[in-house]
Amino acid sequence: MVFISALAAKGRTIKAQRPWPRIVVDSNVWRDAAAGLASGQATLLALWSDGEAVHMGLTGKAEEGILIVSLPCPDRSFPSVAIAHPPALRLERTIRDLHGLVPRDCPDERPWLNHGRWGLEHPLGEASNGPSDGLPYAFHTAEGPPLHQIPVGPVHAGIIEPGHFRFHANGETVVRLEERLGYVHKGIDSLLRGATLDRAASLAGRISGDSTVAYALAFAQAAEAALGLAIPPRALYLRALMAELERLANHFGDIGAICNDASFSLLHAHMGALREHVLRTAHACFGHRLMMDRIVPGGVAADMTEEGGTRIRSLIATVNGTFPELVSLYDNTASLQDRTVTTGVLAAELARQYGAGGYVGRASGRSFDARRWPGYAPYGELSFDVPVREDGDVDARVWIRIEEVRQSVALVDQILAGLPSGPSMADMTRSGGARTHREGISLVEGFRGDVFAWVRLARDGRIAAAHLRDPSWFQWPLLEAAIEGNIVADFPLCNKSFNCSYSGVDV
Repeated sequence: MVFISALAAKGRTIKAQRPWPRIVVDSNVWRDAAAGLASGQATLLALWSDGEAVHMGLTGKAEEGILIVSLPCPDRSFPSVAIAHPPALRLERTIRDLHGLVPRDCPDERPWLNHGRWGLEHPLGEASNGPSDGLPYAFHTAEGPPLHQIPVGPVHAGIIEPGHFRFHANGETVVRLEERLGYVHKGIDSLLRGATLDRAASLAGRISGDSTVAYALAFAQAAEAALGLAIPPRALYLRALMAELERLANHFGDIGAICNDASFSLLHAHMGALREHVLRTAHACFGHRLMMDRIVPGGVAADMTEEGGTRIRSLIATVNGTFPELVSLYDNTASLQDRTVTTGVLAAELARQYGAGGYVGRASGRSFDARRWPGYAPYGELSFDVPVREDGDVDARVWIRIEEVRQSVALVDQILAGLPSGPSMADMTRSGGARTHREGISLVEGFRGDVFAWVRLARDGRIAAAHLRDPSWFQWPLLEAAIEGNIVADFPLCNKSFNCSYSGVDV
């Protein structure tokens, strides 16, 4: 029996969750799940708490599906997953900060989101007064030849969110990098509790603004699964259209920014122009440059405008006419290749262990794409490839983006050609009636990788509890590994090639 199926047989199934099961287990089965992660039999999708229990999202091989494993915590503690599987570490520290549930034997007892400035301890659990003037943070040390520390941030020169990077270096060579995030904690899980569906969808779309479409889609699909709601075909196609436009805009921006960090500003300017063309097209089609608040539970809040198809075809023509020349310029500029090739290599085994999604994972040999598996409409009706490279360096991450641009352009063309007529919003009154604790989960492919959503609805239709997980939770730690052995001056280049979200993990 394969691992996920064998694990599912050991727990009590919660029938209210769709489309994949959730089981309630004891501590021994919880440890079995952690052991399966450590041995590579499963991949960690998410780890969170609703205040009463801890929940772990797992996936095995494609045919095994997704499983949520839940462990009640009446004594306010649970066996650490991170002691066997390091990718769980920051998630466990977050659970302790927010809920006060203690991961027993956790290898790192430092806080993560809590910087000692909330005035509270465990705000989503048994809250108590805490320090409000900050806490010292003990960064890990490095030993060996003469080393020096380089603190960077949390305030940066660019218009970006705050994050602290502590380098240990031997001359110019990075020996250790440690990140400190959480400076703009937003209290998303708390804000979602008790929210209406409309309010919760709006919050979900603001967790990480550059991925607003992916987050809104993940939340909507989880809510629709909980409600048992069927979505009109036109809405499904429009959602995919928005998702691919978002992917194009971000990939153009990233390719240009990576080149800019290698002092090749010409490509930065051209890619910026393409990104701007995408954003203006999105505004013309859906009334908002980022398409924020356009995907809602039940469908889409705004249908495509009459001129939308014409504007998108103009965008496709522009991309097809200019992008190949820009790719050739990237590929044939020796000074640029000297900066990106063999820089910031991420080992394939680490990508697999951390379940790295998007261009980070695919550049290091991991082919996972949520549009392909577990899949969701309308991608099963569309033709596209998932590009994969093995080198794992900055150059490979650029090429994955280049190849995904080509795939997204082809997908947009197919979506326009096959766009159904009809309504773009479901009848929300036909959602199966009120029940206690209807639950749904969803996995959506954003431009960075897979976005996970879990939603539990109360009897009145409001959010009883919810959790959304950004792919950056599993990518930020990998940046620390990729920079080791590189020079300090290559950090901006490596960092931009990962382009992890600060806001996505500062929940």
